[in-house]
Amino acid sequence: MFQIIFATGNQGKMREIRAILGEMAAGITSMKEAGIDLEIEENGTTFAENAVIKAQAVAEALRAGGDARECVVMADDSGLEIDCLNGEPGVYSARYLGEETPFDEKSRDLLARMADVQEEDRSARFVCAIAAIFPDGETVTSEGIVEGRIGHELRGDNGFGYDPIFYLPEWERTAAELTDEEKNRISHRSKALELMKEELRKRKYA
Repeated sequence: MFQIIFATGNQGKMREIRAILGEMAAGITSMKEAGIDLEIEENGTTFAENAVIKAQAVAEALRAGGDARECVVMADDSGLEIDCLNGEPGVYSARYLGEETPFDEKSRDLLARMADVQEEDRSARFVCAIAAIFPDGETVTSEGIVEGRIGHELRGDNGFGYDPIFYLPEWERTAAELTDEEKNRISHRSKALELMKEELRKRKYA
């Protein structure tokens, strides 16, 4: 099993990643589990740029620390794009209203800004970009998108982030009302990871 180090300390995200990657999960560790503690400045203008920035930072930290392990370094950047708010919060989804602000508060602020927006104009999407840096330095990216709309209240206790306000019409539930299994079948992160799994298989890392 080839080792993968994922550039995140978010345990909710790591649970999703491990569940989606399935048989590869035994070879995946988070950057913190790998002993890397970094503050990474995400100054890209797209999700893909930020994913590459994070993966490069972890790969460089491994090299600087003399870590000789041959591993694939992966990172993701994801967020919520709301059409009537000109794509906000977009790449600033985690930093919207400040990184320390709870997501319930962020979500309520977005709902307040959209209080007068009609149903047909509440379209939105979750976007996830994943970057992988291979031992030879090659970098590849993948992207997954799930379309939906913004609800009128927070609903559901599962998931994390903006899941409670992201309504999926075909499921008649928010992302936070889906089970883990349901969410992992259709989420933006699962779509991006499935594409990345194909890249890993092409290079015989999976």
